Amino acid sequence: MTSRSVFGAALACSLLVLAGAASAKDWKTVVIGMEGAYEPYNLTDPSGKIVGFEPDVAMDVCARMKVECKIIAQDWDGMIPGLEAGKFDVIMDGMSITDDRKKQIDFSVPYADVPAALATAKTSPLAKLAGAGKLINFDKDKAAGAATIKALREAMKGKTIGVQVSTTHATFAGDHLKDVATIKEYKTTDERDLDLKSGRIDAVLDDQTEIVAMLAKDDAKDFTQFGPMLTGGDFGVGVGMGLRKTDADLTAKFDKAIKAAFADGSIKKYSLKWFKIDTTP
Repeated sequence: MTSRSVFGAALACSLLVLAGAASAKDWKTVVIGMEGAYEPYNLTDPSGKIVGFEPDVAMDVCARMKVECKIIAQDWDGMIPGLEAGKFDVIMDGMSITDDRKKQIDFSVPYADVPAALATAKTSPLAKLAGAGKLINFDKDKAAGAATIKALREAMKGKTIGVQVSTTHATFAGDHLKDVATIKEYKTTDERDLDLKSGRIDAVLDDQTEIVAMLAKDDAKDFTQFGPMLTGGDFGVGVGMGLRKTDADLTAKFDKAIKAAFADGSIKKYSLKWFKIDTTP
């Protein structure tokens, strides 16, 4: 590609983004991208409608902002590129707020905080890993975090761990386990969970709420959550809406609406409905 064509493509892209931002500043309509396949954050019902915790939160806060919100489906690995290209205005897909992601996009205040968890077959030696149900915060207890990583590395030697691509779970596994275990990345959690149930991988790492939803299914009766739950560090500081850095005004509107929805108990209600626990940050 010549330097002229590179410049032209960059200029066209810049003008498109600027035009999209300028035309949306009245914010009468906001488009929200969700995977529609990350139960119970969001899932697609038999009619094709995306439902779940995040659609409930989205419709609530949009009503408070007096804007029309439209939800569209977007594959997880195209979330940030889709946002930056103007395909939608907001990401809501169980996206953890991390320093790396904040280099690219802005986030609202968190509307949920869920630790990561592991699952394996009940017959696996991994099921006996110490610390079941204990919460380890890598930011608040460095010593406990280091001991947990050491124990996980020992337990995972020679094992295969399934994670969804471009997630904090994939980052954690890559940072701490890839030299002792095989890390297998999947485009969707459904594909990953199928491999776990088929015995093609030994364990999965994901949000604890997704693990619980997976284990509640009829074909998962032979599987269990194991080991400690993990937060902080690679896992970020809660789940928030992802927005373009140029849309600070929209971020501020969502921040105000989310705080109001927490204050009157609405988000807690949606959390108990879909997660069966209170995920208030």
